[in-house]
Amino acid sequence: MSAVRSLRKLGRAALLGPSPRHALPHAIEHLAKAHRAHHPGADLDILRRAYVLAESSHRGQTRKSGEPYITHPLAVTLILAELGAETTTLTASLLHDTVEDTEVTLEQVREEFGEEVSYLVDGVTKLEKVDYGAAAEPETFRKMLVATGSDVRVMSIKLADRLHNMRTLGVMRPEKQARIAKVTRDVLIPLAERLGVQALKTELEDLVFAILHPEEYTRTRELIRAHNAEPDPLDGIAEAVRGVLREAGIAAEVHIRPRHFLSVHRALAKRGGLGPCDFGRLLILVAENADCYAVLGELHTCFTPLMSEFKDFIAVPKFNLYQSLHTAVADPAGRVAEVLVRTRRMHRVAEAGVIALGDPHHAPGADRDGAGAAAGDAERVDPTRPGWLERLLEWQSHAPDPDTFWDELRDDLAQDREITVFCTDPGSTTPVATLHLPAGATCVDAAYARYGAAGHALVGARVDGRLTALGTVLRDGDAIQLLMAPAGTSGPSPQWLEYARTPTARIAIRTWIDSRPEEDGRADRADGTGRPSPVPGARTAGRDVCRGGDGAVSGTRDRHRERPAAVAAPGGAPVRLARCCTPVPPDDVVGFAVRGGAVTAHRENCPTVARMTAGGRTTVPVRWQASGAGCRVTLYAESLSRPHLLADLTEAIAGEGVAVVSAAVEPPREQRVRHKYTLELPEAGDLPRLMRAMREVPGVYDVVRATRGRRPSRGGEAPSK
Repeated sequence: MSAVRSLRKLGRAALLGPSPRHALPHAIEHLAKAHRAHHPGADLDILRRAYVLAESSHRGQTRKSGEPYITHPLAVTLILAELGAETTTLTASLLHDTVEDTEVTLEQVREEFGEEVSYLVDGVTKLEKVDYGAAAEPETFRKMLVATGSDVRVMSIKLADRLHNMRTLGVMRPEKQARIAKVTRDVLIPLAERLGVQALKTELEDLVFAILHPEEYTRTRELIRAHNAEPDPLDGIAEAVRGVLREAGIAAEVHIRPRHFLSVHRALAKRGGLGPCDFGRLLILVAENADCYAVLGELHTCFTPLMSEFKDFIAVPKFNLYQSLHTAVADPAGRVAEVLVRTRRMHRVAEAGVIALGDPHHAPGADRDGAGAAAGDAERVDPTRPGWLERLLEWQSHAPDPDTFWDELRDDLAQDREITVFCTDPGSTTPVATLHLPAGATCVDAAYARYGAAGHALVGARVDGRLTALGTVLRDGDAIQLLMAPAGTSGPSPQWLEYARTPTARIAIRTWIDSRPEEDGRADRADGTGRPSPVPGARTAGRDVCRGGDGAVSGTRDRHRERPAAVAAPGGAPVRLARCCTPVPPDDVVGFAVRGGAVTAHRENCPTVARMTAGGRTTVPVRWQASGAGCRVTLYAESLSRPHLLADLTEAIAGEGVAVVSAAVEPPREQRVRHKYTLELPEAGDLPRLMRAMREVPGVYDVVRATRGRRPSRGGEAPSK
């Protein structure tokens, strides 16, 4: 009701018209008082001139409520003044609807009030539906966010504008109320959180809560009303805390900070019930950072601390500039109180966020409003380009259409925490880049954050020195090495969309996939999905590669046929090469007689040789002899999964003049894929060169000869090349 009365008062003042020339209009006296409370030396003449222009240009216009339209920019500006906004922001706020809804032009604003004010007014001016149709809303937000990238005051005005509109939303149709409330929930509230404007965020949350969940809101309101009808036990705990801090000689203010409606509702849902101390928290304000820790020491000494509730956001501030110590203590009666400890400056920033930091282009130490440098200004963080805003401005420029932008924006803003990872080059431990990513980001996100569209070439990653899957979720403080293929030799698979958490990565991956529709479903996709398929040009001697019960096997009808003699045995006995170790020259070989008078030749270090010798089998001396028949060998290639890997490997093999008898791809595990090839080499001496060529294919980190019982390890570190 106080908001409504304030609006009516402003409306009556507006109807009386402007005051005499150069006198402060009655309608902005309250605004001027609120502004001077934060900026005692502020020049109010520019506010007077802005009000006169706004009032005259909006004269005759009314809101849905019937109030004069000027009451809206006045209320928006008052919200910002009470949060401590500087004069330029307030001037632009008074004028923020003039270009959109009246005959005033942006050029007029620029000539009368300067470039900064005109930039802010332009930043919050909506795009016309007649020009943009259904895309008007997402494109307006895109325009505002781009403007915010240069000056965060644009979004400050928009947040205050939305708050006043939400306060007066009751005159709208229910369906329109719901639509506006959903956009507020999905976009404006997360932006208020990221910009640290908690005072606006919490009220917006309660207003949205009342519209979208009226039954839960009503129950919560009744709970709060019943609680307020009884004595608050936090009063006694607060007084006890004041006594402790007085005895310790710590100057501090101790306040009871009631939870807002949505906070009470969330606490009830989380705990299943609320105690008498759960409807508020203690807020302790001190002068210096060191005092915060002194207070914490006294609390934990004189009361029983709940250490699981302790968080230090002073040493490690949140990504929205928020700083405080959080703890919870129990008094001798067992009553538990949550406590926030912060300096007065931290409190100002916690409530008003970037609004409290003023003009982002204004050098610290000076104050155009005449208030002097605020304590700690020299240490302030320039809010113009926080990490999340940098990422947003980057990916929005690549969003192909308004719908994609709108969907990705809401998804991006839903990430309410941020992590920092340190990117190093392979073989180095020195970070070359610091990446700020949303919580839940993966190695794929890191690649696109580091390299942009060149992140397509990612083939593997090491986190804290260990080879890991591309979908691995990164943690705060991780050191990551991104293993990249040469440009143009690799690209993302559809599976990467499941790993990507950031719009930058998702948009780049979708663009890549959409630009290559003919490749969807190709045989190469086996590399990313584990579904094996015939290799182009491979001779499979009877049937294609197929899956077996233990993964993928390659079947041939002539599996047990004898090879042309490349190994000689005494007496001219027929010789075939053992399939368990597939020896080739110049391997040391040993033979064993088998049924039918034939001899099977094994490599000397084959495990089968050790077992058969231990079992009493007699060896047969065999030796290599010159032969133009070539030789057959089975190789395992261990690789990191990526599209087109199977085709690239096959091409490398063909480039060495080697025929593929059969090939198989086993299902990937943890982004690692094993390929099995049975190959026909023209000359046995070509094998080392062939294996080197296969290892040089991007993504392949080991190639080994097949030996029964031995395969490349899939756990831990990848074997070195």
